[in-house]
Amino acid sequence: MQKVHCEWGPNGVEILRDRVAVVVIVDVLSFSTAVDVAVHRHARIHPFPYGDEDAARAEAARLGVRLAASRKAGGQLSLSPASLMKLNPGERLLLPSPNGSRLSLACGKAIVLAGCLRNAQAVAAKARALAEGGDVAVIPAGERWADGSLRPAIEDLIGAGAIIEALDLPDEPEALVAREAFRSAKPHLGETLRGCRSGQELIGREHAMDVEIALELNVSHCAPLLKNGAYEDAAA
Repeated sequence: MQKVHCEWGPNGVEILRDRVAVVVIVDVLSFSTAVDVAVHRHARIHPFPYGDEDAARAEAARLGVRLAASRKAGGQLSLSPASLMKLNPGERLLLPSPNGSRLSLACGKAIVLAGCLRNAQAVAAKARALAEGGDVAVIPAGERWADGSLRPAIEDLIGAGAIIEALDLPDEPEALVAREAFRSAKPHLGETLRGCRSGQELIGREHAMDVEIALELNVSHCAPLLKNGAYEDAAA
């Protein structure tokens, strides 16, 4: 029987990638939301691990694509979803990120989608179609503490729950908890995302618009699919 699974971060990907047909990476603040915004504008996003600027520049040059700047740069294309609203159709961008990009590239042979609150229903529908009866894994990315350990992020749990709700498949207890987290938060998504630790961090760094973009529910019909190393609309 087809099921939906839910586990956190890199270890979740590692234990599920060989057991499922489709993996959905959920990094609401902000990788998955940024990917959705870009793909909605008919751009392509190449995920890349964050932390080695020289390697990122070399990879962007090899691919012949633009390299996203640090969020701190301001006014440039970056991990900020608001900045990606400036992308033109057909543009290609290498987007380093510490969580969503790394997980996207760690899924082995599974089909990979990027999911968030904005596209939960669209991604769920595409995941079911692409799985062709196989299981689906929904992975809340989480954040990192200063020592590098996983910091569970409630916005990712809620985003994963929105996708699990829309999948409407038999779920394991971990997926059930994520779904119930979404149902509990749904009446006050704005308050929850603005008030959570990740939301407060972004607002404090003057990226409040990124939080507002991320908390919009099912406003996008895009289902970003990782294909040949880049996310593009699964319908393309």
